[in-house]
Amino acid sequence: MPLQNIQEIEIFDCWGMDFIGPLPVSFSNEYILLAVEYVSRWVEAIPTRTADAKVVIKFLKRNIFSRFGTPRVIISDGGSHFCNAQLKKVFEQYGVSHKVATAYHPQTNGQAEVSNREIKKILEKTVSSYRKEWAMKLDDALWAYRTALKTPLGLSPFQLVYGKACHLPRKMQLHELEEWRLNAYESSKNYKAKVKAYHDKKLLKKHLEPGQQVFLFNSRLKLFPGKLKSRWSGPYIIKKITKYGAVQIENPETKDTWLVNGQRLKPYFGSDLPQVIAKIHLQDA
Repeated sequence: MPLQNIQEIEIFDCWGMDFIGPLPVSFSNEYILLAVEYVSRWVEAIPTRTADAKVVIKFLKRNIFSRFGTPRVIISDGGSHFCNAQLKKVFEQYGVSHKVATAYHPQTNGQAEVSNREIKKILEKTVSSYRKEWAMKLDDALWAYRTALKTPLGLSPFQLVYGKACHLPRKMQLHELEEWRLNAYESSKNYKAKVKAYHDKKLLKKHLEPGQQVFLFNSRLKLFPGKLKSRWSGPYIIKKITKYGAVQIENPETKDTWLVNGQRLKPYFGSDLPQVIAKIHLQDA
């Protein structure tokens, strides 16, 4: 399906959250809880012993709410550490809308995924060969990330949040900071438009129909137990197609069903296909 950008937002309005791990134990810590602000790309992260709701709530109050104000939206995956009664109560109390990135379309929380990879790369360069020091090096990795030039915005996260480059001695006027932020919004908007155009250009034109038999590409999403000899499995039967390109498929033997991204499917031509009920072009959905 064509790439859909999140609606335009102001700085500190939207944060994406994710857990990294489990990692090799470092000073009793096995996880990194990370949050990235969607406009400035500013990242907050802490080492944690567990990945649970208690850790998330404490992190939000200490690292986000008390420092940047309450956001309008927080995006996360659907794990129990983010989707639970305790956290739901906190979101309602602070007036925060919680959006969940679905398993069949994890790009919704793409900014957090990108930040995860970059933080990991920085940690790999700063920790020893034993990789047991990552908890002690996390602050250094965050400093490097925050002060690095981020191409989509043209400014570092540090500059956008604090209004000056980290080594500049002179004070910046408020109107200069506002001009920087406005330029960053425009740069981000243009960058997202280019990414969307490139993404949509690379989409394969597919004609999928309810009742059609298809193969499913086995991506990193582990839908099937055990090892597969081929990267394509099936055939499966299409049960339903949504207008946004998500497709429900059924295993004809077990009758199990999954909801997957239509771009991970390809037609199976090994037998006659059932009668067509409806026809939808995924790329135009």
